[in-house]
Amino acid sequence: MHSVVAEVTESIRRRSVESRRLYLRRMQRTREELPPRRKLSCGNLAHGFAACGEPDKQAIRLMQSANLGIVTAYNDMLSAHQPLQHYPDFIKEVARGVGSSAQVAGGVPAMCDGVTQGQAGMELSLFSRDLIAMATAVSLSHNLFDGVLCLGVCDKIVPGMMIGALQFGHLPAGFIPAGPMASGIPNKEKAAVRQRYAQGLASKEELLAAESASYHSPGTCTFYGTANSNQVLMELLGVQLPGSSFINPDDPLRQALIRETVLRVIAAADVAGAHLPLSAMVKEESLVNALVGLLATGGSTNHTLHLVAIAKAAGLVLTWEDFDRLSRVVPLLARVYPNGEADVNAFQQAGGMGFLVRELHSAGLLNEDVESLMGKGLAPMLKAPVLDAAGVLQWQDAPGTSALPDVLSPASAPFDSEGGIRLLTGNLGEGIIKTSAVKREHRQVTAPCVIFNDQDELVKALKGGGYERDFIAVVRFQGPRANGMPELHQLTPHLGVLQDKGFRVALVTDGRMSGASGKVPAAIHMSPEALDSGPLARLRDGDVLSLDADAGTLNVQLSEAEFAARLPEMPSLDADTVQFHSTLGRGLFDSFRHVSTSAKAGATSF
Repeated sequence: MHSVVAEVTESIRRRSVESRRLYLRRMQRTREELPPRRKLSCGNLAHGFAACGEPDKQAIRLMQSANLGIVTAYNDMLSAHQPLQHYPDFIKEVARGVGSSAQVAGGVPAMCDGVTQGQAGMELSLFSRDLIAMATAVSLSHNLFDGVLCLGVCDKIVPGMMIGALQFGHLPAGFIPAGPMASGIPNKEKAAVRQRYAQGLASKEELLAAESASYHSPGTCTFYGTANSNQVLMELLGVQLPGSSFINPDDPLRQALIRETVLRVIAAADVAGAHLPLSAMVKEESLVNALVGLLATGGSTNHTLHLVAIAKAAGLVLTWEDFDRLSRVVPLLARVYPNGEADVNAFQQAGGMGFLVRELHSAGLLNEDVESLMGKGLAPMLKAPVLDAAGVLQWQDAPGTSALPDVLSPASAPFDSEGGIRLLTGNLGEGIIKTSAVKREHRQVTAPCVIFNDQDELVKALKGGGYERDFIAVVRFQGPRANGMPELHQLTPHLGVLQDKGFRVALVTDGRMSGASGKVPAAIHMSPEALDSGPLARLRDGDVLSLDADAGTLNVQLSEAEFAARLPEMPSLDADTVQFHSTLGRGLFDSFRHVSTSAKAGATSF
């Protein structure tokens, strides 16, 4: 195994000794003191199965077979989750077929960042992850369940479900996605229309037509953003079946994989005579494997928050330094938009997760001491699912060659020697930059900064003209404690236009970009955030900033004494401003903002 992979795994183990011990002890005590159903009174049980049919009532009453709790993120507004509507009925049918049962334990909210991008609702997006975690815990708190099935796909939903499920880590758990929609308009074409619209060269009708041709049917969006990065992580954490991530919703293989997941979670339950809890799957080794997979595919920067929070929920301490160390040795094996022109359907056609995992394994970049729904070790995860002539699920060796080498490459000939997520340090704090989608000639920018306290201010200024020059846009007071850390994805087309004209431009912010972080260099997640008197609050218009993504540095060119002597500028907190930020339900999330940790610590309220 690669020495850095081994060292990072061991570093996480050492720094997590006490927190992991406490977590595992809590899971063991829960298993011993609160076994599912066995401590419930007759009244508790009667309430729990009152609405069930007689066969399910009998199975739950006897306690000799597994009863699965389904936590679903279904809604029919979110395309990725619309196919989940009928999954619970099918899951129940499969469970009954082997003498077990299943119940919908509860639902979790599932918002779409695509709908709220650039809108006020985006200020709830990141905190919805923690709300989903709590909703998952509430759903499972009835203690009726021997195993957990989480139905979800998108950005904050899967991390939130995982954080919640880990509170019930004494139980086995499986994650079931819906798969991507069919390919629509090419991503490059969509991006071009967005930039033309930003320049005033395309009408709103033309832009809507392009967007509608891209996001057009049930299933996950096909670019490689946070939602599809989630799928890679869940497979490598062992809680989602190998090769199940990118099967389209209407493919017969999708239903076969749902069935197999149900059967494997039942088989992993205590009542089945086995014991493969979630806490045994999510551990140091699998966490590092998930991070390696994220880096090798050029995955979402949002996971510099989510993976840290997931690790914490499992008693593990993951740091941005771990991301940085691994990124320097994990090669980039995938070119999927935004770090390429292809989509996840092309990734699947090229060989998908099976080929990726085989290549990472052959390069010594994955830990083998893992457990998954497929069994012990990494070998079962090197398989790919197929249906035989009779429509029965079979597992075969994953492909040894890529069918589309310009989309998915072998480890011997990577697209880049590095994974593409870098830690930035300097006198402006610490942050993250994604380099896999940024051309090398754009990775170093030294220029005067222009300060904005709101993303709309920047968009308005750029539309007004006068910015056809080198500059670094600083958008501050966008951190979790300020306004919930919204994504600033709408800024990319506007800055991209200037970059295409030959100007040196970049973005620096304590907010987020998105899983679709694109071609403009963006120093994001800056910590400490400006509202906590972070260094960004001491910047002034015209200060010269130097961003070097390759070296991992971000600095303002001022003496230490001069910069330290400045007082931080704070945003207006008058009554009108406070009231404005409470519209569309945002006021209900004030408590999240008050207790949130920094971005570096996962921007979590737990």
